Amino acid sequence: MHSTAERCRQQHHKPIHHLPERAHWRPSDLHKPTNMFFNFGIKDIIDIVLVALMLYYLYRLMKESRSLNIFIGIMFFVLIWLLVSQVFEMRLLGGILDKLVSVGVIALIILFQEDIRKFLYSLGAHQRVRGVMKYFYKNDNNPKEDKETIIPIVMACMSMARGKVGALIVIERGEPLDDIVDTGDLIDARINQRLIENIFFKNSPLHDGAMVISKKRIKAAGCILPVSHNQDIPRSLGLRHRAAMGISQSSDAMAVIVSEETGNISVAIGGKFRLRLSAEELESILTEEAFR
Repeated sequence: MHSTAERCRQQHHKPIHHLPERAHWRPSDLHKPTNMFFNFGIKDIIDIVLVALMLYYLYRLMKESRSLNIFIGIMFFVLIWLLVSQVFEMRLLGGILDKLVSVGVIALIILFQEDIRKFLYSLGAHQRVRGVMKYFYKNDNNPKEDKETIIPIVMACMSMARGKVGALIVIERGEPLDDIVDTGDLIDARINQRLIENIFFKNSPLHDGAMVISKKRIKAAGCILPVSHNQDIPRSLGLRHRAAMGISQSSDAMAVIVSEETGNISVAIGGKFRLRLSAEELESILTEEAFR
């Protein structure tokens, strides 16, 4: 009896283990980062801006190459792939789309190889990039030699403008124009005013084609150029102007046009026209842009 009563007493008097006290809230806790919000910093802003710029330039490239609908379709497919694989985590459909994406990258490179080449070249030929690269390589251009090359072109254009003789002269800069040269007749002669005028003489068999100047020499004549289908080109400008715009859009070359109807001299460079130029303006453009 005594032992039973003692055991009951011990059970009733067991020590109570108190729960740990709840931590008190402090105002400084407001400044502690929580998992409810993203840590958004300068690096993330730069990342978003770079992605936006890349998409913008891809959009411009596709629009110029008349592949805008394909670009929109690709963006729509990528959006569906992200939703299926990352958001909804559908394993079966997500796995199929993952395989399509891995193979599709190679297919896109093959499909858009010309557009990708143009994009990369335009990136390397950008004026600011070229300005930076000038610090890493020596410019071998001789101003006196450039003058001897430019003056015959200017004099020939002015002479043909007075006689309203149509002409189209393409000047190669950084990007080789071998595919354009192959469409015409190879000449490979020194730049000469009389030779230029004889090539574009109205009864000449090479009159309707384009002349290509490469490495300060007349490389070929009677060449065929890609024609631009830009709807913004004024209707008053003829086929020569559209061909000049086409070569300036598909390469970094510049084109000098003499109108057969008006006798006006124009230049197409970088997908833009400079119309109704005087001899001084033409010489200035050729000095600054053609042989730099």
